[in-house]
Amino acid sequence: MCVTCGCGESEPVTHSCDYPHDDHPHEHGHSHAHSGARLIRLERDILAKNAEFAANNRRLFAERGILVLNLVSSPGSGKTTLLAQTVRALRDEFPVAVIGGDQQTANDAERILAAGAPAVQINTGKGCHLDAHGVGHALERLPLPEGGVLFIENVGNLVCPADFDLGEAHKVVVLSVTEGEDKPLKYPNMFAASGLMLLNKTDLLPHVDFDVGHCLEHARRVNPDMAILRLSARTGDGMEAWLDWVRREQRAVLAQQASYLETHLATTRIRLTLRGG
Repeated sequence: MCVTCGCGESEPVTHSCDYPHDDHPHEHGHSHAHSGARLIRLERDILAKNAEFAANNRRLFAERGILVLNLVSSPGSGKTTLLAQTVRALRDEFPVAVIGGDQQTANDAERILAAGAPAVQINTGKGCHLDAHGVGHALERLPLPEGGVLFIENVGNLVCPADFDLGEAHKVVVLSVTEGEDKPLKYPNMFAASGLMLLNKTDLLPHVDFDVGHCLEHARRVNPDMAILRLSARTGDGMEAWLDWVRREQRAVLAQQASYLETHLATTRIRLTLRGG
């Protein structure tokens, strides 16, 4: 069951629901006869189970020194083009890999492979988001980019992915200028959960009715701490600032890895000493 839209199968790990969610008529054939209390308990159970899997993923990423970025957006924001350009720019600096989420096809993963990085596609069917359990299984089929960056391209949806931690360091929300400038106000949970907003397709600004100032004002109202960068993945304008942000975060993760391993080693020694005593 998808805890955000309230429809879908009631599996705790694989969630199925149709997008969009805000005001669609529930013609899915699902039963909505659950009591409110039961739904709340089910939602809590789903998120709690997902949090367990996310913690396992995060522990693995910390041990291997992997920066994980969860890219989220509406459909058509340019995430895949952005990722392909990012892979081409960074693949010779450190290991890079991608997990792509989509309802159908492996088109995005094929584009990433062509750009020069290993990629695994998760097809969610009717599922409106990736979850931590599915990401964990995808990691079994992907060469881990130890000391590098794993990009997760989530399903195009600004609602449900906000609630599901995948074990990432940051959510990165991609908003294109072909969308409404009030998107941060319409989908505040996603923008509040994100550490960075990328305003993409800025090369189209002369051709669309989009007020950048209003958009940035809305975004900062929802999340004053969120960093914001403007770029065009198609032309490359502004890409270097995004790449530098990724590089800084990757270096920070490597520093955290050293601290994590030292702490883990000290804890192991204490446990062995106690057992010996």
